[in-house]
Amino acid sequence: MHLNRLTLNNFRSYENLDLSFNPGTTTFIGDNGSGKTNIAEAIIYLSQLSSHRVSTNQPLIHLGSEQAIIKAVIKKENRVLEIDLEINAKKNNRAQINGNPTRNQREILGACQTIYFSPEDLDLVRGDPSQRRAFMDQLLVTRNPRLAGILTDYDRVVKQRNALLKTRAAQSALTPWNEQLALIGANLTAKRIDLCEELNPFVHQNYKTLNETKPASINYKSTLDNLTTNVEKNTEIYNENIQQMQYQEIERGVTLVGPHRDDLHLHIGDFPAKGYASHGESWSMALSLKLGAFSLLREEGSEPILILDDVFAELDATRRTHLMNATQVAEQTIITAAVEEDLPEGLPTDRRYIEPGKVLERKNK
Repeated sequence: MHLNRLTLNNFRSYENLDLSFNPGTTTFIGDNGSGKTNIAEAIIYLSQLSSHRVSTNQPLIHLGSEQAIIKAVIKKENRVLEIDLEINAKKNNRAQINGNPTRNQREILGACQTIYFSPEDLDLVRGDPSQRRAFMDQLLVTRNPRLAGILTDYDRVVKQRNALLKTRAAQSALTPWNEQLALIGANLTAKRIDLCEELNPFVHQNYKTLNETKPASINYKSTLDNLTTNVEKNTEIYNENIQQMQYQEIERGVTLVGPHRDDLHLHIGDFPAKGYASHGESWSMALSLKLGAFSLLREEGSEPILILDDVFAELDATRRTHLMNATQVAEQTIITAAVEEDLPEGLPTDRRYIEPGKVLERKNK
């Protein structure tokens, strides 16, 4: 898979931008605030239908405009896909594939697959569990876009159930939502556990390649015991615990049982990475998670676009080299950097230079 063309209309700082891409590596170089990350963000949004920087659509829309448009031409295996996505702040987004309107924007998921790495990914190691849950769930959807529906349904169930708990609703009102929580939660948990088991060897190998002496590993940590990849057994466990915890839930007005309370545990040697890892080890773990995800997708036959957003300046020589080697494996890599000196020596790349609102093939003299 690779991106052939990207067109932006009223997206962030770009009123109109039309870019062509080749397979291989393309680097956008520009000062902080010049708009280079906006290009990476547009590609990520096309892949995930959400921004990695903001939680709402409004900041994505150029000031004074009502909507932003992302258009892309993607070559995937022997097919060429033309994707049009209209981003709206106050109504649902609209999408087209090869000129045909979709019933739901989620139908474009999978057309463009990405794995991105940014300085904020250090929070995967040092941050709270919600960031690691988001990492798992996004990777699940990248592997299987249909799972986006499960995640949406689960969030809806938790929100509705929380609203009922806060009003101390009758048991009859809670029962159908209890059943949905157990069933959907059991399915989501099974998918996450399976993902962690498959991802773990790739994380371990990437961490080892960085010349780290201690072994790295990951595992899924639930607030409940005995959960597995068996959805039926998980449903039974959830049903039992929902009944046991319901009094506490009513008292607190919040759902206390479910995968929204789980975590991805990261280990370096015998200790958890969070709280014990050095700064360098934390970077290595974050890098291993993202490159592990990239390796897993490639093992399964996908060729995701690798996006490296302003990260080389943060890494030492060993980690830079490891990351550069990954770009040689990827069919297409998109890199952003503030200055050319941030790039590893010997990196083969098509260089573009960013000035506010435009992209140049070469610097003005």
